[in-house]
Amino acid sequence: MEKIVECIPNFSEGRDQQRLDQIIDAITSADVQLLDQEKDADHNRAVVTFVGEPEAALEAAFRGIKKASEVIDLTKHKGEHPRMGATDVVPFVPIKNMTPRECIELANRLAKRVAEELKIPVYLYEDAARITERKNLAAIRKGEFEGIRDDIKTNPERKPDYGPCEVHPTAGAVAIGARFPLIAFNMNLGTSDVEIAKKIAGTIRSNSGGFQYTKSLGFMLKGENHAQVSCNMTNYTKTPLHLVYNTVKREAERYGTYIKESEIVGLVPEEALIDSALYYLQLDRFDRNQILEYKLQGKGSKQSIMDFLHVLALARPTPGGGSVAALEAALGTALLAMITGITVKKTKDKELTDNHGFLKITTYEFYKYIDRDKEAFDSVIAGFKLPDSTDEEKRKKEDTVQRAYKNAAQVPFDVCKKIVLMHPYAKKVAERGLINAISDVGVALYALHSAFMSARLNVLINLKSITDQEFNHNVQTELDSLRKQEERSCTEIENIFLTKL
Repeated sequence: MEKIVECIPNFSEGRDQQRLDQIIDAITSADVQLLDQEKDADHNRAVVTFVGEPEAALEAAFRGIKKASEVIDLTKHKGEHPRMGATDVVPFVPIKNMTPRECIELANRLAKRVAEELKIPVYLYEDAARITERKNLAAIRKGEFEGIRDDIKTNPERKPDYGPCEVHPTAGAVAIGARFPLIAFNMNLGTSDVEIAKKIAGTIRSNSGGFQYTKSLGFMLKGENHAQVSCNMTNYTKTPLHLVYNTVKREAERYGTYIKESEIVGLVPEEALIDSALYYLQLDRFDRNQILEYKLQGKGSKQSIMDFLHVLALARPTPGGGSVAALEAALGTALLAMITGITVKKTKDKELTDNHGFLKITTYEFYKYIDRDKEAFDSVIAGFKLPDSTDEEKRKKEDTVQRAYKNAAQVPFDVCKKIVLMHPYAKKVAERGLINAISDVGVALYALHSAFMSARLNVLINLKSITDQEFNHNVQTELDSLRKQEERSCTEIENIFLTKL
């Protein structure tokens, strides 16, 4: 995804999974990735988290709001958490290549559409708020559904930013906005006295003189028979979790109780947890680059497989089959590297030890062809967009397109050649690898074979558009030879591992 926005709609339904499933199905029918869903029966509320590109996220949010308005009736809703709408709140959060301003624009566009098409009044909050007082969601939601329903028609301070001065009969009103990543952080106390939770919440929340960037309420969780201090941490970099936790712990002890457990609802930025770990372990000289997974993942430097799959599934010409072929080749080679590595650990085979490093490097080389193939065909598309109103422009355009097609054929052709070079290593692993990994040898070979045939198709389709017959003949001749070599080698290796299997 070139741009990623996160959306975390909160729905006033935490008990009926069938209703939630209908809402989630509506959301995921748009081109977004569902990350999480959390529901709480006592609060009678669900938090859904998804990500996508801006237009897809906007569409998914609208579909979710629409479906919630059809299946949730606020006149019959009861729960501990304050609410004013079937869809109570919809924040947009910038994640990748998105600015807060772009999220504010998304919030306004969604608000306008919800008001016009669903006749639900919308209040803009947080960064999207047009009125200072409405930056605070609690101020908008004061009185909840019933209070707003009675007040909105006559009180000018209740006039929504979009839509009618009248709540939807069953879906109420909705707050839509843009904000920094929020953490829903709850601490359950070892007492059933909700008044203690309310007093502690009043001590820590910002509008009562507590911590900035902390919103807090005290609740009674009847199903679990204990009180809860429920917090929304609106900027964990300015007010960290451990600071609030320690204060609640100290205040609870004042009232003769303790924190039984804490919980995070929905997703949380890893930095928030790392900050708390560093505090409690007193790792004053710790460098985040010491985190093992950061090194293994090449954090921030490579596209994840999930990112690639999402982009692949979009209605765009690239990435396409050539990139998939490169990924298949990388997967097959990585699997050969894995089998080689575990065999070396057990047998100390010196020759396989050398092969292990080579196969890991080659895996990465195949991975780079994913982007190379995309870039090659993007150049073809760009060539067709060149002007051609004069003879000179037509000649220049044709030359550019032909060069681009040759490169688009060359990239998968190189993949084919490189795959054939992997077969001697696959044969050696089939002969000398651990017997309990022999099926993995087969999977690796079939992945490489599929990659070869897929890359070959991409060479052939590009050759059809190339007018240089000598180039076509040379590539076609070598490709035919490679195919015969690949087929013979595949059959030989297949016989080895099938016999062992």
